[in-house]
Amino acid sequence: MATDPALSSVARQEALLRRARSRARTRTGGPAPVPGAVAGPDAGPDTADRSGPVPLSRAQRRMWLMDRLGQGGALYAVPFATRVRGPLDTAALGAALDGLVRRHEILRTRYGHREDIPFQQVMDPAPVPVPVVDAAGDGTEQLLREAARPFDLASGPMLRALVVRHAEQDHTVLLTLHHIAVDGGSIGTVATEIAELYAAACEGRADRLAPAPQYADFARREHTSAERLAPGLEHWLRRLDGAAPLVLPGPDRAADGTGTAASDGTGAAGPARAGRIHEAPLGAEVLPALRALAQERRTTLFTVVLAAAFAALHRATGENDLVIGCASSHRTGAAMRGLVGLCVNTLPVRVDLSGDPAFGTLVDRVHTALLEAQEHREVPFDLVVERLGAAARGGDGTALVRVTADLLQEPTALLLPGTTAEAVELDLGTAKFDLSFGVAEGEALSLVQHSAAVLGDGTGARLTEAFGELLAALAADPALRTAALPGGLLTSGRQDAAGPAGTGATETGPTGTGAAHPAEERLRAHPDVARAVVVEFAGRPPLAWAVLARAGGPSPSQLRSQLRAGLERSAVPAAVTLLDTLPLTAEGTVDRTRLPGLPAAPMAPAPAPEPEREPEPFTGERERAVLAVYTELLAQEPAPDDDFFVLGGHSLTAVQLAERLRERLRLPLTGLDVMERRTPRALAALLNAREAERAAASAAAPARRPCTPRTGTVLVTGATGGVGAFVVRELVRRGRPVRALARPESAHRVSGDGVEVVEGDLTDLDSLRAACSGADAVIHAACTFTRPEVDIAAMEALVDAWRQGPFVFVSSVDAYGHPAEAEVAEGAPSREPLTAYGSAKVTCERLLLDAAGTEGRGGASAVRSPIVWGAHDRLRDQLRWGATGALYQAALAGDPLVLPDPGAGEHGWYGAPWVHAAALARALVTCLDEPVDGVVNAIGGHVAWPDLATELAALLGSGSEVTIGAGTHRDLDHHWRYRADRLAPVLTERPGEDWRSVLAAMVDPATS
Repeated sequence: MATDPALSSVARQEALLRRARSRARTRTGGPAPVPGAVAGPDAGPDTADRSGPVPLSRAQRRMWLMDRLGQGGALYAVPFATRVRGPLDTAALGAALDGLVRRHEILRTRYGHREDIPFQQVMDPAPVPVPVVDAAGDGTEQLLREAARPFDLASGPMLRALVVRHAEQDHTVLLTLHHIAVDGGSIGTVATEIAELYAAACEGRADRLAPAPQYADFARREHTSAERLAPGLEHWLRRLDGAAPLVLPGPDRAADGTGTAASDGTGAAGPARAGRIHEAPLGAEVLPALRALAQERRTTLFTVVLAAAFAALHRATGENDLVIGCASSHRTGAAMRGLVGLCVNTLPVRVDLSGDPAFGTLVDRVHTALLEAQEHREVPFDLVVERLGAAARGGDGTALVRVTADLLQEPTALLLPGTTAEAVELDLGTAKFDLSFGVAEGEALSLVQHSAAVLGDGTGARLTEAFGELLAALAADPALRTAALPGGLLTSGRQDAAGPAGTGATETGPTGTGAAHPAEERLRAHPDVARAVVVEFAGRPPLAWAVLARAGGPSPSQLRSQLRAGLERSAVPAAVTLLDTLPLTAEGTVDRTRLPGLPAAPMAPAPAPEPEREPEPFTGERERAVLAVYTELLAQEPAPDDDFFVLGGHSLTAVQLAERLRERLRLPLTGLDVMERRTPRALAALLNAREAERAAASAAAPARRPCTPRTGTVLVTGATGGVGAFVVRELVRRGRPVRALARPESAHRVSGDGVEVVEGDLTDLDSLRAACSGADAVIHAACTFTRPEVDIAAMEALVDAWRQGPFVFVSSVDAYGHPAEAEVAEGAPSREPLTAYGSAKVTCERLLLDAAGTEGRGGASAVRSPIVWGAHDRLRDQLRWGATGALYQAALAGDPLVLPDPGAGEHGWYGAPWVHAAALARALVTCLDEPVDGVVNAIGGHVAWPDLATELAALLGSGSEVTIGAGTHRDLDHHWRYRADRLAPVLTERPGEDWRSVLAAMVDPATS
C-alpha cells in the first residue's frame, strides 16, 4: 500500500477503511463522489489528481462487483504458462517481474470502495515472490491449483508467479494475473517486456524499454468522456431494440448431472461456473478455402468465421434474429501502445438470417453489421446493458448476449534469452459465456466452449461436430444456402411464457394418475424452478407452490404472469407460493396436507372469479422510504409493483439500495434481499416483517439496564452471527456477564438476560476499540468471509484496545492451507497455497499471539474451527451456499450428486471436518478459563461426502443419485482430517449434536 508521510502504515490502513466503509448517517440522493475523480467532463488525465484513488473502468466495475458478491473465483484468473527448456535464472526472472510491476501501476493496484462506490489505488512496488517447486507427475495439477487460487482485490497483488521444475533445465513458468488488471492484448506486452527485463538483469544493464502508459489514465478518460458516448449509446439502444435472449436447451441432466445457476444477465462475464471445451480437427483444405472466400468478399477471415457461427447457431436453434458477442479492444493510437490493463469491450453483433441466404450473402450481412458495431466500439457494453434495463435480459434473467465467437491465434509464450519456449494452455474448467464458437487458426481446429449449466457434454460434443462439418461444407461450396448446411435443432426456439422444458421434478399430478396440471408442467419447465406442485379445487382457481433452483430467481408475480400469458384463464393459479422445499410424505411424494396456505377444509363452489381488487394503500413509513430510495438510485419514481430490474436496477444498485434503507430504517437488509423481492411492495413487506420481529424481541426482552462496568464482562463480536449467537447463549447459561457487539439494525436479535448490547461492526474501528475498553475478556467470533483486509484491520484495532484478561479468536482450518499429510496435527505449520481468507486468519493469529501477555494482557487462544453446523439461519445459509452448497443445491434440484473418486486422487477419503455450534461455543468459553497460548483445533468430527450426500438427498426428499466421477465441484476436493486433542473433552458429542440430527435441523427448521 502506498505510504503517506503524515500517517503510519497502520493509521493509513485505518483511514482508508474508515473512509471506504463509513456508515454515513446523512446521505444525499445521488451517489457518493469517487475518490480521485476529475472535476468536470472536459478535464483530461493531466488535470486529475494522480496521487489518489481513481474510479474503475466499466469493465473493471463488473468484475469487482462479481468478486464482492463472491462470484468471481477462477473465472477471472488469467494464467500465462510457458514450458522453458534451458538454463533458467530464477533470480533474473524475479528481477524482471519486479521491474514489470514497477512499470505498470495496474499490476500493483488495490480495489476498495466508499459507500459501495469502488475505486482503485496504486500501492508501492513490492517484490514478486518466485517460488520453485518440484513437479509432481507432469505438474499439471500444481499449475491448475495455483492458477485457480483466488485473488484478494482489496489488497492485491494482481500478479503472482510459480515455477514448476521438471528437470535441471526444464521448467514451467506460470504467471497468474487477474482479469481486472489485464486482458488478452496485455499478455503480448507482458511477455515482451519480461524478456527484455530478464535479459537486462542477466547482463547487468539497464533495460531499453520506453516509459509505459498507465491504465488509471484510461479509466479517467472513460469517465470524463461520458457525454461524448451519448450518440453511440443511442445507436446501440436502437440497434438492439426488440432483440431477445436466445433459448438454449439446458444440460443433459441424465447424462452428466451438471446444472448450475444461469448467467447473471449482464452480457458480460457472469458468475463462475463449470465450463467445457470440445475440439474437432479441420481438414487441411478448410482454412485456405475460407481465407480465399474472405478475400473474394473483401473482408477478413474472422468475419467469415463469425458468419459461420451465425449459421451454426441458426441451424441449432431455428432462430433468424440472432445476436453474437465479439471482443473488441480499446487500444487505438500510439498513446495506447504498450498499455497493460483491461481494455476489452463486448460488441453485440445482430444479424438477420431470414430468407435462407446463400453463405456469401450472409458473410456480407455480417461484414456490414460488424463494421457498424466497430464504429461504436467505444461505448462500454456494461453501459449499454444498464440503459437497456429489462430489455437486456429475459424474464428469467437470461443475458441478451449468451453466445460469442472468436478466431484464436497462436498462444503467447515467454521467450527468455538462452532458452526455448513452448506455450502451455491451462483449462480451469470455467466458461465466461454460455456458448462460444471458435476456430484455432494455427492448429486448424474448430472449438465450442459452453457452460455446463446450459449445455450438457453430449450436446456440446454434437454441436462441435456440427460446427466443424459446417465449416468444411462452406469451404467446399460457399454458395450453399443456410438451410442446406449441416446441423440440426437443439431447441424448439425462443422461450414461451413458461420457459423451455427439461428441468422438471418427478411428482405426480394432483389426481394421482401421473398427469400433471398444465400450470404445474409449465412451472416445472421453467429454468429457474427446481420443483413445483399445483392443487385444484372445485369451482375455484388452483393454487401453486414452487421451489426455485437459485437465489434471486423470479418472483411469484413474475411466475404467475408467465403462466397467465400461456394458459387459459381457468388454469392460471390464484397464487404462486415460493418455498425452500416441498413437504414430502414418507414415500417421497408431495404431502399436500402440509402445503402452507392450503385451505383446511374443502371449499364450496364459488361464482366466477371477480376482477382483481386494487392492492392495499402503499402509504406507510417504510413504504415511503422504499419508494424514495428507489427514486434516488433509479432516477424515476416507481409504482409499488414495478420490478427492480425492469426499472434499470442491477446488482450494484441492489447493494446500494439495501445500504441506504438499512441506515435510514435501522433494519437488517442485504442486496440479495432486494434482488429476491424486486418490487417496492415486496421489499416493504419484508421490512415490515423485520420491524415486527424487532418489536416482538424488544417486548419479550427484559428492560435494558444502564451500561455500568461489571466484573468478568466478556465482549463477544459477531453476536448475531451463527457462532456468536451460540457463544452468547453459552455465556449466559454459565452466568457470565456479556457485552455483545452488534450492528444497530440487528441489535434486537441478541437476547438473554445479562446481555449488554453495544453498537459497532468490523468496519468501524473506533467502535471496536470502544467495545473492547473495560472488558475483562474477549471472544472474537465475527468474520467477513470475503474481505480479508477488514478482518486484519479489525484484529489490529481489538488487540490495540485489549488490556486485560484472556482473548479467544475464532480462526479457521483454512489457515492450514494444503498440508502435505492427510492427517493434520494440531498446530501444524501452514502450507501454501492458502486462500485469501486462510491467509488473513494466519495474520490475525500472529497479531493476537504476539500481543498476548504484554502490557497487562492475558493469555490468548486461536481456535481453528471447520464448517460450523447448528440450527441458526446464518449456519443454514452456509450449508446451502458454502463448501457443502454444491451438494445441497444439486440435491434440491434433483440432479445427480457427483463426488470425487478417492482412488483417482490417490486419497483414501474425501469429506469435511465439522463442529456443532454449541460444542464450539463450549470450547471457546473453556479457553477463557484455560487459555492455550497458541493454536488449537475445535473439530467435532469428520463426515465423508458419500454419507453427507446420501443424507441430504433423503432429508430433501430428492431422487438424486450419488455417483463417483470426474467434473466434481472444487469445494469437494478436500481430503484432510484434523486432530483436536486439547479440546476433545469439551467437544464430546451431546444428545442432538450428532451430524445426522443437526443436519436434519438445518434442512428443516421445524425440527429445531
